[in-house]
Amino acid sequence: MFYHVKELQYRAKPDRPDPVFARRLQEVLGGQFGEISVAMQYLFQGWNVRGGEGKYKDLLMDTGAEELAHIEMLATMIARLLDGTPDLELDDSVNPVVAAILGGSNPQHTIVSGLGAMPADSNGNRWTANYIIASGNLLADFRHNLTAESQGRLQVSRLYEQTDDRGVKDMLSWLIARDTMHQNQWYAAIRELEEKENIVVPSTFPRKLEKQEVSYTLFNYSKGDESAKGRWAHGPSMDGLGVFNYVDHPVAYGKKPKLSPAPPYIFNTPPAVLRKSDDTPDPNTK
Repeated sequence: MFYHVKELQYRAKPDRPDPVFARRLQEVLGGQFGEISVAMQYLFQGWNVRGGEGKYKDLLMDTGAEELAHIEMLATMIARLLDGTPDLELDDSVNPVVAAILGGSNPQHTIVSGLGAMPADSNGNRWTANYIIASGNLLADFRHNLTAESQGRLQVSRLYEQTDDRGVKDMLSWLIARDTMHQNQWYAAIRELEEKENIVVPSTFPRKLEKQEVSYTLFNYSKGDESAKGRWAHGPSMDGLGVFNYVDHPVAYGKKPKLSPAPPYIFNTPPAVLRKSDDTPDPNTK
């Protein structure tokens, strides 16, 4: 159950309207790494925790609920940045709305949403649940959460540098600080799970069923040997279960593939024509 408190988590009031920046803010609201994405991601991960109602589920639900508050803050800021959009001081010969559109604002803010925020990115692409991950494996999910917060903080920081509005910067500085915490908390949870299990996901898959002779081998498929200088090419593996090794010129472990001819009703190119085109001898010809 959720309970809505009418006050914002943090203030969201710009110094002045700015429809162009309102469009830019849409990215961190409804883009791939926006607040809608992380809110839905954490909530679904939390709802899907099986086998207990412990601290990891609470962490997910706590953070998901906070991200809903960030959605509200951004939606409020976008709406306020859109205040007075049709009344911008422009040349009398130009329609203000048209001029705002040409100047870089989003026409849907006036045509579709009535000067309000939308569940969309800065180019108007609607938010999609394809952005979120909820696999049921907490270590895999927490790693994706760390990535999401890293990308989100990066984008908010870039937006911070693109405005001189003190009110907007004030709100963005709050979001940046919360993303700092969220990156730290997911990393802490990742480290804790890695210590309890293993850094490789899933940790319960039987190791004897994988080709362990290549489990810690770096294949060099690039010209030169620069990749050989990394930590990943020598010494103990990060999971402590093997030793990294480096292969400069990888060999093929499989054979050249050969597919059987398709049945006549598929109407593929006849095998005899294919053999002739690549000069492969016909095995039926002596």
